[in-house]
This record gives sequence, C-alpha cells and structure tokens, in this order.
Amino acid sequence: MRQLCAIAALIVLAATAVVVITLPSSSTGVVRFAVVDQVALAGLGLILAGAVLALGRPRIDADATGVRIQNLIGARTIPWSVVRAVRFERKSRWATLLLTNDDVVALFAVQAIDGARAVRATDGLRALLAAHVAAQPAKPPLLYDN
Repeated sequence: MRQLCAIAALIVLAATAVVVITLPSSSTGVVRFAVVDQVALAGLGLILAGAVLALGRPRIDADATGVRIQNLIGARTIPWSVVRAVRFERKSRWATLLLTNDDVVALFAVQAIDGARAVRATDGLRALLAAHVAAQPAKPPLLYDN
C-alpha cells in the first residue's frame, strides 16, 4: 500500500508540474494566467501529493507488551491486557481490535486488499494475544454472598 501511495503521489506531482509549466502559454480568452496562478497550482499539487502519501501512513508494531498503532491521524499504544480479541471478518475492509471496554480500534494497516499478508498479520496478532493470555495467572472465581 505504501508503494502504491508513493507512486500515486509521484503521478500527482508530475501531472501538476506539467500543468504548471504549460499554464502561462494557455489562455481562456477572458483570463490570462500569471506566475501567481502557477505558484498556487504548484502548492495545490504538493498538498494533494501529501494527502495521497498520508494514506500509506498506517503501521502496526506488536510485541509481548502490546500493540503500537499508527493510523491516518495519531498514534496510540494499547497493552495486551485491554485487548479482548483481534477480529478480521470476511466482510471487513480491515482488521480491528476489540477492547475489554467494548471499544473497537481499527487497524488500517491490515487491509483485506493485502490478501495473504493481512491474514499473516492477523494470525501474528492473535498469537501474541494468546501468548499474553496464557501467561496471565488464573483468576479465582467470584463468590457472592446472598
């Protein structure tokens, strides 16, 4: 996904560069384009390329302590102790973490379009969660007095 986003950003920059270079030679008959228009268009091309690159930003790093998630906006670290399940349903576009407080955290870095890589990533996350659960001491049953 990152490579695809980088290629798309380069295409956006190239198309913008062509338009910026050819802009002064074109005229609508009513409006003449100037250097200000070229600068504005170049800035717009840079903003669009940056937005396309941002789509390739999601990342996940997991180890025995927890999961570090870098999504489109912001990053967060989630310890395994608050994760109830790692889900990736057939109809889902990306994997999710189900937390103990019933919140759901989207994992945009593990997308269905990635096919076998997404399956391996999900299986790896599930294995880390299972290892964490197995390492926890057994909790005694709760007793209630009536």
